[in-house]
Amino acid sequence: MAIKTDLFDNSLKEHIETINSISPLRKEIESLASIAVKTLKRGNKILLMGNGGSAADSQHMAAEIIVRYKKNRKALPAIALSTDSSILTATGNDFSFDAIFSRQIEALAVKNDLVIGISTSGNSSNVIEGIKAAKKIKCHTAALLGNGGGNIAKLVDSSIIVQSGITARVQECHIFIIHLICEIIEEAFNES
Repeated sequence: MAIKTDLFDNSLKEHIETINSISPLRKEIESLASIAVKTLKRGNKILLMGNGGSAADSQHMAAEIIVRYKKNRKALPAIALSTDSSILTATGNDFSFDAIFSRQIEALAVKNDLVIGISTSGNSSNVIEGIKAAKKIKCHTAALLGNGGGNIAKLVDSSIIVQSGITARVQECHIFIIHLICEIIEEAFNES
């Protein structure tokens, strides 16, 4: 089945416009990458959380940090909090779905870890609760957001907000940002 020309053209146009709109976020991206490098060089870890496609992005970023992005280097510590179905379902059942990340952060995070929430809406209640738990432990909190940043932008120490309300376009920008941060991390550890 052929893709309608207008569907292709409109989607591509939206993608290009949204990608171009993140150019002014360079300082925020470089800052978060620097925090990530310092976190890892200090011997701390990065914990990532999100729902749906953002959960997949969290897992993608953790894999790039642990395994490699482009170059072979030592493994680095990162955990995607959306991967253990037993923990997720037990927490959801015994506490609530809102606690699926905060409960893991309470168990796994230590002071000076970096906790990154990913949310296209900026309003995911379980990510909000995870950020609150991380702040109690004195972790650095950050978020990749869309749609104006939502409530999460007000809670975190660092945020990168893609100015779009279109979930797919925000996710496409998030994966670009994730790859860029992973490349910066990798360069820092190849120099070591």
